[in-house]
Amino acid sequence: MQHPSPSSRAPRMLRDSRAWQLQVWASFGAAVFLCATGLAWLPGEPLARAFMFMGYVFCLSAAFVLAKFVRDRQAGAAEGAADTPLWRLVVWGGFATAMALTGWGLWQLAIHPTWKAFLAVGWLYLISSAFTLAKMLRDRHEADLAEARWTGRQRAAEDAQ
Repeated sequence: MQHPSPSSRAPRMLRDSRAWQLQVWASFGAAVFLCATGLAWLPGEPLARAFMFMGYVFCLSAAFVLAKFVRDRQAGAAEGAADTPLWRLVVWGGFATAMALTGWGLWQLAIHPTWKAFLAVGWLYLISSAFTLAKMLRDRHEADLAEARWTGRQRAAEDAQ
């Protein structure tokens, strides 16, 4: 009886369950909905709403960029690659600036503290769920790449025989 060689067995691909993926997407969707609702009903001037909307979008974008940067650095460190120090400053500086300006704008709003609390919790929920979503999507992408590489090696080995 012949045992398959270790290279012929499929590597174990760690993948998130469908339930986890659904929960992550639902959480992100809920965060976006709560933030949008809070901003849409925000009392005060339209300019204040526009500022807060821009701040939330800036923070959301910066969170995804930071998540990608951190993951790329981890992968790059294993391969000996490195980002330039200026790019590191841009990514971390952009995230810090987005969070600081949005927090300052929220603090400066002349609204009831309950509104501020709602917007602050929604904002932090949005950022947290964005990091979780970015990680889940990156994990899926890396598992897909690993599976495609393995399949390609298997096909090449079969063609060589």
